[in-house]
Amino acid sequence: MPIIPQYTLKYFDGMGRAETIRLIFAAAGVSYKDERIPKEKWPEVKNSTPFGQLPVLEMDGKFLAQSHAIEKFLGRMFGLMGADDWEAAKIDEIILALEDVHQSLRPWFIEQNETKKIEIFKGIVADSIDPFLARVTKILEENDRTHLVGKELSVADLGVFQFVWFLNNKLLPGHLKRYAVLETFAKKTEHLPKIKEWIDKRPKTDF
Repeated sequence: MPIIPQYTLKYFDGMGRAETIRLIFAAAGVSYKDERIPKEKWPEVKNSTPFGQLPVLEMDGKFLAQSHAIEKFLGRMFGLMGADDWEAAKIDEIILALEDVHQSLRPWFIEQNETKKIEIFKGIVADSIDPFLARVTKILEENDRTHLVGKELSVADLGVFQFVWFLNNKLLPGHLKRYAVLETFAKKTEHLPKIKEWIDKRPKTDF
């Protein structure tokens, strides 16, 4: 009888860099410990992590850091990294393109002046977010409009879904209506039974 790994995901009490990982666990129907570290406890925990960052995945006493490394590892474990090497590479391509968008948001996150913050965000939407949404819309149109790569749910679908969910529910409510194909994709993904179950029960957080 195969030994079932014991997983613990360590992150802050928010979606952030960990939510796609949580969606991967949900989609796979695999149980894990969702350890949410209070901000005030972070200085105590930091030096125990591989790179002084979260998220960290613990599996049977072994530790893996970096969100995309965790996503890809679990994606391979749970059959969410495509049907072959080419599909796996295309999934990587989308994950890394999405990471570029995440990185473009950093100046907005760290800016303290509210007036400057608004102007920075407008520029990010025009130069980074909207071009990305247009490109993934085109990818969906050229595939089956339900999946970004291949014919089965993948890490790419879950990563893009989480980004557009956060965009539509937190950052830019209603913005997704400009991208009808992408909006339909997000709704279909959100209503997959295992995904919906997680979204309905997950803690409500600001980020």
